[in-house]
Amino acid sequence: MFFIEKKLKFSKPDPAYLTQVTLFLLFRNNSSFASLPPFYIIDAMKHIIGLLILSWLSSSPTIEDITLKVERKLRSVQSIQSNFNQIYYSSSVSTPLIEKGKFYFKKPDLMKWEYKDPEEKIFLYKEGAFLLYIPEDKELFRSYSSKEKYESEILSLLSGKKQLNENYLIEPSSFPSENKKAHQLKLTPREESEYTYILLEIDEKTWLIRRAIFFDWAGNKNEFKFSQIKTDVRLSKKVFELKVPADVEIIEDESDKKSECP
Repeated sequence: MFFIEKKLKFSKPDPAYLTQVTLFLLFRNNSSFASLPPFYIIDAMKHIIGLLILSWLSSSPTIEDITLKVERKLRSVQSIQSNFNQIYYSSSVSTPLIEKGKFYFKKPDLMKWEYKDPEEKIFLYKEGAFLLYIPEDKELFRSYSSKEKYESEILSLLSGKKQLNENYLIEPSSFPSENKKAHQLKLTPREESEYTYILLEIDEKTWLIRRAIFFDWAGNKNEFKFSQIKTDVRLSKKVFELKVPADVEIIEDESDKKSECP
């Protein structure tokens, strides 16, 4: 061993032998390597670190990979049913508004948010109209505009109508989360919009959106959390029908009213 050690001091470590040293450092199952020269140990450790970095890089998808898989998934899904939590953080109010309910989506453009807590209400998008029904107030609001910026944007994302790379600048973004197995992205609109950016949390197994957080220019934040997600479920037309009592007041959005109403 002395002869080999003395000789190796003046020669570059052999790659095959270096691999053996690396395995020894990893598993320590061969006592014959106990008297290795220090420079061999250093080179072997470099080899280990290189292998680890290579494995991490090869197993971690790029932003392009994630974006492509999300788009493919959203285009393939025909319907979605899930629970949701909506948390609205106002820049002028310290306590956020937390709401819960059921979410339904069916291609090409049917979407329903059925709020259960703390107040019952129904938000429905159907045939180009946004409908908001509040049973306690006996009021039905109807609009054809895109003022419902968060919901309409989610509709565009879930339907796969928007090409993510064409409409957003996409970059990785780390933010607090309970889900450790998720990809996190920041989407900044390429064109002027009512919000500054969107944070998305993507499930790494299903490639579905688990969270969507919208930040607007006024400093408000609107967060949507989806759970118990079911895809391609059979959703009948009745799910997207809205029947209200005769005494409900219908309030039209005069700023964007159209002659034809559903």
